[in-house]
Amino acid sequence: MLYTVPSLALIILLIPIFGLNANSVIVAMVIYTQVILVRSLAVGLQSIKPSVLEAAKGMGMNPWQRWWQIQVPLVLPVFLAGLRVAAIVAVAIATIGAKFGAGGVGTLLFDGIAQGRFDKIWAGAIVVSLLAFAINGAILTLEWATSPARRIQSTIKQKQKLDRISQAG
Repeated sequence: MLYTVPSLALIILLIPIFGLNANSVIVAMVIYTQVILVRSLAVGLQSIKPSVLEAAKGMGMNPWQRWWQIQVPLVLPVFLAGLRVAAIVAVAIATIGAKFGAGGVGTLLFDGIAQGRFDKIWAGAIVVSLLAFAINGAILTLEWATSPARRIQSTIKQKQKLDRISQAG
């Protein structure tokens, strides 16, 4: 329900509590990102079929082994997708936060708007965009690296390569 409140309105609602400073912006970022992260973790955990966990239990895995060897690898892609969204939302809120005295890369953008200087507006917009693209790309790379499907395909290719070597020798 908190996510339905626009970030600008939330920051304004937090000003009487935390003041017109970076604290209001940080609290708003934490609230928004936590909603996204908790939701993505819950969806990821719910997406694991109970039969998979039962099979792991039947193979003799204890709860700790099921968590690290089954649940974490299966939840990770969904959670990282949520982390990617949360990180971009944090960049957006931090940018808006410059208007409330929080500083950061949004300062250049809002100074340009206040001064009517398009060079500052463009520079601020480009810096914020580059930051968002860089964070997005880094987390996408992490998603790719931890993808269970990619790891399975890699394992199959390695086994096929070993089979070819053993058949040749």
